[in-house]
Amino acid sequence: MKKCTSESSSKLDRKTVERNRRIHMKGLCHKLASMVPPQQFKASKSKDMMSQQSQLDLATSYIKQLTERIENLKERKEKELRSQLGSSNKSSINNVDRANKAKVVGSRLPVVKLSESDSSIEVMLISGLNKNFMFYEVISVLEEEGAEVVSANFSTVGDKVFHTLHAQVKLSRVGVETTRVWQRLQDLVY
Repeated sequence: MKKCTSESSSKLDRKTVERNRRIHMKGLCHKLASMVPPQQFKASKSKDMMSQQSQLDLATSYIKQLTERIENLKERKEKELRSQLGSSNKSSINNVDRANKAKVVGSRLPVVKLSESDSSIEVMLISGLNKNFMFYEVISVLEEEGAEVVSANFSTVGDKVFHTLHAQVKLSRVGVETTRVWQRLQDLVY
C-alpha cells in the first residue's frame, strides 16, 4: 500500500512541476510579447487576440528587424567615419606629419549630427578626448524637448569619442523641434 501512495505522490509531483513549468513559460512569453512595440501589432490583429505562437513569431521577426537595423546603422556609422577621415586627408597638406594631421582633424571636433524618422531621433556626437561635457546633459536636453531616450552608448576610437543616442518622441502629435534640439546640443558641446 505504501508503494501505491508513493507512485501517486510522484505523479502528482510531476503534474505540479509540469503545471508550474507551463505557467512560467506562459509568463515569459507574455513578457516577451509585451516588449514588442504596439506598432508591430497594427499589421495584424491586436496582441490580445493573437495566439501565443503568433505572438512569439511576431517577437522573433521584430528581433530580426532590430538586428538588421543595428547592422545597417553600424555600416552607416563606419561609412560616415571613413568619409570624414577621407575628406580630412584630402584637405591636409601632404608633407604634414601624422601628429599634425591629428590636430587638423581634432580642430573640426566636436561634431553634432541629428537625424529624425517618424517618431524616433538619433543623435551622434563626435568629440575629442580633451572635450569634457557631461553625457547626462545631452540626455537632459532631449528629454526637456519632449523625447525619451531609449538607448545611449559611447565608444572611443583613437583620440575621438563617439556618443550615440536613440530617442522616441513622447507625444507624437506634439513632436520634437529638431532644429531647437540641434542648436541646444551645439551650445552644450562648444
